[in-house]
Formats: sequence, C-alpha cells, structure tokens
Amino acid sequence: MSDSRRTISEPRGQRPDSPGAPAPGDRPEHAGAVPAGKAGAPTGGARGGDSASKRDEASPLAGEPRRADSAEIEGDLDELVRVAAQRDEYLALAQRTQADFENYRKRVARESALAQERGVAKLVQELLPALDNLDRALAAAAEDDPPLEGVRLVRSELSAALARVGVESFAPLGQKFDPALHEAMATTSQPGNGCERGTIVEVYQPGYRLGEHIIRPARVVVAA
Repeated sequence: MSDSRRTISEPRGQRPDSPGAPAPGDRPEHAGAVPAGKAGAPTGGARGGDSASKRDEASPLAGEPRRADSAEIEGDLDELVRVAAQRDEYLALAQRTQADFENYRKRVARESALAQERGVAKLVQELLPALDNLDRALAAAAEDDPPLEGVRLVRSELSAALARVGVESFAPLGQKFDPALHEAMATTSQPGNGCERGTIVEVYQPGYRLGEHIIRPARVVVAA
C-alpha cells in the first residue's frame, strides 16, 4: 500500500528505475550550482573593465610607434619643403643669370656695331679730302683731256667702295636748309629762279652719311 502511494507521488516523466534518475529524497547535485566551465567566469561588466584596463596599460606602448611614424612623416615633409625652396632659389638664380647673359650679348652686339660704324666713319673722313680733290679735278679738266677718263674711273671706284660699307653722299640742291644735315657757307639775296627764303641754291661740297650718322654735312649756299 505504501509502495503504490509512493509510486503515484513521483513525477510522470521519470520512472524510479530509469537510468540516471535521482533517488527519492536526494537533492540534485547541480541544483544551484554554476554550470561547468563557467565557474569563476567574469560577467560582461567585469570583462569590459578588464579590457579597458588592458587598453590603458597597452596604450603607452601602442602610441610609441604612432608618434614615431608621425615624427618621421613631419621630418620628410620638412625635408621636401627645404628641397623645394632650394630648387626655387637655384631656378631663380639660373633665370637671372640667363637674363644677364642675354642683356650682355645684346649690349656687346650693339657696342660692336657702333664701334664698326665709328671705324668706317673715321676712315671716310680721312678719304673725303681726296674725293673732293678728284671732284675738283674732274670739274676743271677739259673734256678731251687724256687723263680725265682715268680720274673719272678712280672716283667711281671710290664711290662704289663707300657704298659697299653703307656710306652714301647727298647733294641737297633745291631743298630747305636743315642745320642738322647742312652747313651754310654763304647766303645770297638774289637766288634767282624764284627760290624761297631758306632754300639751298648751291652745293659747294656734297655731304656724306652712314645710316643716321652724318659724317660730313653738305656745304651749301642758302637763299636769304
């Protein structure tokens, strides 16, 4: 009778003779116990605190490489800035040197041309008296004089030589008197042919010029 009462009072899902079933009256060993493998395991808050403390402990060591890399990058940037400034300085120096050389080359070419022009003008000034004498001889000689052809040939060759170096003669008969180009040797109040005042009525000696440079002004007579 007592056995049947005890059998009825036991749970339905587990028979007394089932393997591994606890004996009546025995407390399960796992009741209130922490599951295996989790004993002493920290909670989420505990793990977070530990991780934060570990990061705090490791942060000085982890920051050292980052600071070293930053310092190295800053050093490289400073070096690049220094090299760029030095490059710009050398480039400006090269440009100034090139400009100075171009100015020097132009100045030398200009001075050389002026020196050549002065040399030609000085030579022509030395030849002008001989040319004037040839002109007088041609004007005074008779047309049938035998030496006349030779004098005329010499005068023609000298004029051609002067023209080859850029020297040209000018005889401003009938033009207005210009003191920059002409030298008045005399004036006349009776010019004839109805010439206006200040007009050149006679040329004593032709003038000579080399480009814009007047080697000798034309010597003339001007109507007064």
